[in-house]
Amino acid sequence: MTTTVDDDLWSAIGDPIRRTMVDLLLAGRSRTATSLSEQLPVTRQAVSKHLAVLDRVGLVHATPAGRERHYDVDEAQLARAVAQLSAVGNTWDARLRRIKRIAEAIEHDRNKNYNNQGE
Repeated sequence: MTTTVDDDLWSAIGDPIRRTMVDLLLAGRSRTATSLSEQLPVTRQAVSKHLAVLDRVGLVHATPAGRERHYDVDEAQLARAVAQLSAVGNTWDARLRRIKRIAEAIEHDRNKNYNNQGE
């Protein structure tokens, strides 16, 4: 199974502030930009910009509530991100196993040649 990696999604998640925001949203109820900014080392305006990035890639969605917007994590998009990460991990695990086999074969050949020289 090949999973296409969404570079925009991973670029959005790659920012540590945005990852913290997602963690905060996953930890409980929906939150506003103001309530998130109270728990982060950035301004409310910066939080709003980060939320816009997360919204653009579909990782969060906003629900209007009066003058504010309440943000929640889109669980389907988060599950998609987890599946992509798992697929990338599996691909790299396979690559690393191949590299290990190649390195072991090279080492085996070196030892074999070294032992043959001593005879």
